[in-house]
Amino acid sequence: MDVRTQYQDKLRTAPEAVLQIEPGDDIIVPLTAGEPPALLDALPAHPHLRGNRLFQMLSLRRAIEVDPERLRLISMFLGAGDRPGFHEGRVDLLPNHFSDLPRILHEITQNRVIMATVAPMDAAGNFSLGTNCDYTVTLLQGAKRVLLEVNEHMPRTYGENQIHISQVDALIEHHVPLPTLPEPVITDKDAQIGQTIAGLIRNGDVLQIGFGAIPNAVMEFLKDHRDLGIFTEMLPDKVVDLYQAGVLSGRTKSFYPGQMTTTFALGTRKLYDFMHENRDLVMLPVDLTNDVRVIGDIDNMVSINATVEVDFLGQCNSETIGGRYYSSTGGQSDFAKGVRLSKGGRGIICLHATAKGGAISKIVPTLAPGSVVTTSKNDVDIIVTEYGMAQLKGKTIRERTAALIGIAHPDFREELTFQAKQMGYLI
Repeated sequence: MDVRTQYQDKLRTAPEAVLQIEPGDDIIVPLTAGEPPALLDALPAHPHLRGNRLFQMLSLRRAIEVDPERLRLISMFLGAGDRPGFHEGRVDLLPNHFSDLPRILHEITQNRVIMATVAPMDAAGNFSLGTNCDYTVTLLQGAKRVLLEVNEHMPRTYGENQIHISQVDALIEHHVPLPTLPEPVITDKDAQIGQTIAGLIRNGDVLQIGFGAIPNAVMEFLKDHRDLGIFTEMLPDKVVDLYQAGVLSGRTKSFYPGQMTTTFALGTRKLYDFMHENRDLVMLPVDLTNDVRVIGDIDNMVSINATVEVDFLGQCNSETIGGRYYSSTGGQSDFAKGVRLSKGGRGIICLHATAKGGAISKIVPTLAPGSVVTTSKNDVDIIVTEYGMAQLKGKTIRERTAALIGIAHPDFREELTFQAKQMGYLI
């Protein structure tokens, strides 16, 4: 049977497609733009759900309303959509390192059903997961069912994120614009931090750039650099500008030299259009992009990530605000550990010195009650605020404390120094 005939034979409506899910099946969807909205919307009306679980990550959609005895909702990284559901008790959170998710999901799920948005099928019968590869591709092997939502707005990308029509049990067509993020608004503080970090980056370095306005601000100051490479988990929007400026040759990369590598992308339509049929971009599974051993084998690897608060020991909380869960670990810890193994590697964590209009210092003696340690004191390297940088790697507790107070907001330095002396961290 030719691929077009197979396609027509497997074409369904969304309510028909989800009927292939049986009681007790575990449903897994890609993160962010890879989520299949029509298939997810069809789930609550499925008459035979019982004891099912839905695994989502960084969802941009409001959590679906469904009886938890029929379908439990499990987030692997809280996003704008399911964060309220977690605080309401309708969504649970699965702690993880991003790199470990394929293995964790393989171990804890059974009768896996993969649902995903894909770009239209090519002449050879292949669908592309487009903005995604993540944990989804790894879990295709051994999946009980594969249900796809074909969307002409999804870019066709290349790498290990391909699904052949022969692997598919049912598909639907649903052509809607992908979820986007606005271009980050870069504040003066962001720009100060970005300029400091850009000064730490050398020609030929390989970059992992995390989520948020501050890491993106770094790229505003890299346009005079040369031969930079991209080996990252999330492909950020401003990569497009650096690519077009000729900054990203990737010439020095030992892993996929000359090409950018990533496991997912989220940004503006400009980013998605840039990705479409771009052979200089390779999509890889997260257990490869975030593997500490692979990261460590890449020389001059630099990770740039944001955090919420840092204590005197150098512990970084990047997951909770005021003791309430906001996100999760993601790949920050993966890269913090990986760059320590890289020859010439550097790990950079950035944050504003204050919050709430300057009322709260984000350099703190101890993390707030209920806070989570995302990056441990033993893995932290460089901390940057708008007041400068603190090199913590290889430094004692007293040296760390003094360095961190030095990049805190000036209004808080006296009080922080007093507290450090009370704790015995300064004399």
